[in-house]
Amino acid sequence: MSPSPASSSVPRGRSKRAFAGSRPVMGDVARLAGVSKQTVSRVLNEHPSVRPETREAVVEAMRALGYRPSRSARSLASGRTRMLGVISFDAARYGPASILTAINTAAQEAGYLVSSIALDTADPATVTEAVDRLSAEGADGVIAIAPQAWVGRALAETRLDTPLVVLETGPEADTLMVTGDSRTGARLATEHLLGLGHATVRHIAGPTGWSSADRRLESWRACLLEHGAEVPEPLVGDWSADSGYELGHELARRPDVTAVFASNDQMALGLLHALHESGRTVPGEVSVVGYDDIPEAAHLLPPLTTVRTDFAEIGTRSLRLLLDRIDGYEGPPRVESLVPVELVVRRSSGPARS
Repeated sequence: MSPSPASSSVPRGRSKRAFAGSRPVMGDVARLAGVSKQTVSRVLNEHPSVRPETREAVVEAMRALGYRPSRSARSLASGRTRMLGVISFDAARYGPASILTAINTAAQEAGYLVSSIALDTADPATVTEAVDRLSAEGADGVIAIAPQAWVGRALAETRLDTPLVVLETGPEADTLMVTGDSRTGARLATEHLLGLGHATVRHIAGPTGWSSADRRLESWRACLLEHGAEVPEPLVGDWSADSGYELGHELARRPDVTAVFASNDQMALGLLHALHESGRTVPGEVSVVGYDDIPEAAHLLPPLTTVRTDFAEIGTRSLRLLLDRIDGYEGPPRVESLVPVELVVRRSSGPARS
C-alpha cells in the first residue's frame, strides 16, 4: 500500500537498492514518495503551494535514492534552463575580461550557469551563428559585450527573441545598455591636466569605431573647446602598449607637448616607456593620464594617474538588468545605465613648467 503524500517517511524496505543498476529519475522519486511527478517538479522549483509534509517526503525520497536533479528536470516546471549566454569580443583585454568574471560570479550567486562565446570578428554571419547557438542551448537571456558600433548592428539583425542586455553599444531603441561613463571620464582627465596649468592636452585615442574610444575623443575635444584651449590633432592607437610606445616617440620629439591623455592604461604604459627612452621626464616635462586603472597602474614608474572604471559593477549591473527582464519586470523599453567613473591622481601628472 502506497504512503499518503502527507507521510513524512519513506516506506520501509524501499531504498536506492531497489533501483540498483540504473540512475534514479524523477518518476522513481515520485513513486517512492507516493506523489505525482508534477509534485516532485514543484518541490524542485520551490513552489509555494507544496505542503511542508509533502515537501519533506519528496526530499527524503530523493535522499534515500541518491537522486540528483538534472538541470533539465528543474527546468520542466519553471520553463527555464537557468542558463545565460554571453557573447564577447576582444575578451583578452583587461576590461572585457574583468566584466566576464563579474558576470560569472553574479550569475553563480543567482543560481545560473553561463555559456560564453568569444568572437574574433563581428560580421553579421559570425554574430548570427553565436546567437543561434545560444538559442539552441536554451539560454534564458543574453549579455553581449559589443564595443564596436557594427557589433550592435549585427546583433540587431539577428532579431534575438530572448531578453538582451548590451554593454557599450545598443543596437536599437528598445535595448538595455550598460556602460562606463566614458564622456565624464575623459572630461575629468582633460580638466585635471588643464587645471595643472597645461596650455592644451594631447590625446592618444583608441581605435575609430569603438564606442568608448569615440566617446572619450568627443569629450576630450569638447572640453578643450569649452576652456578655450587649442585642439591638437589626436593620434589613434589600437589599445596596445606597442601602439602607445610608437605614438609616444612621435610626441616625445615635440618640445611643445606637456600633457597627454591616453584612452587606456596600456597605451599610457607604452607612452611612458617612449618618453623615458627619449629623455623626457614624467611629470617634470610631460604629464600623462591613462584610463581604466589596471592593477599595474599604481606600480608603474611613476605611478599612473588614471580614470578608474568599475568593471565589476558593469558586469553585475548588466546581470541584474537581464534577470529583471527574465523575471517579467516591465521597465522602460530602453535603459542606458551609466556606471560612474573616478579620477585617481598619482604621480604621473604635475604642474606645467612656467
